[in-house]
Amino acid sequence: MVENRAEIPEKYDLNAKWDACVDLSVHRFVYSSFTGGFVGLLFFRSPVTRWASVAFGVGVGIGSAYSECAKKFNTSAPKLTPLPEAGDE
Repeated sequence: MVENRAEIPEKYDLNAKWDACVDLSVHRFVYSSFTGGFVGLLFFRSPVTRWASVAFGVGVGIGSAYSECAKKFNTSAPKLTPLPEAGDE
């Protein structure tokens, strides 16, 4: 079967962007959790601090994947601006 569809430019192909973002998120989640677990085993004795190390690694992986995917979709991560103080107006 031959399809007569025009080639979609890469910057408009949302399926490819979503595939890339899911792949990137899974890889960074897994690799950073393994890295956090390894660092926890290497440096910490308590199981609580070891799990905290894994949780920190997972957070770093998810955060970096989120910011990279935001760049792929030409959007930016929300910018945090300080609230004005009571005397500033």
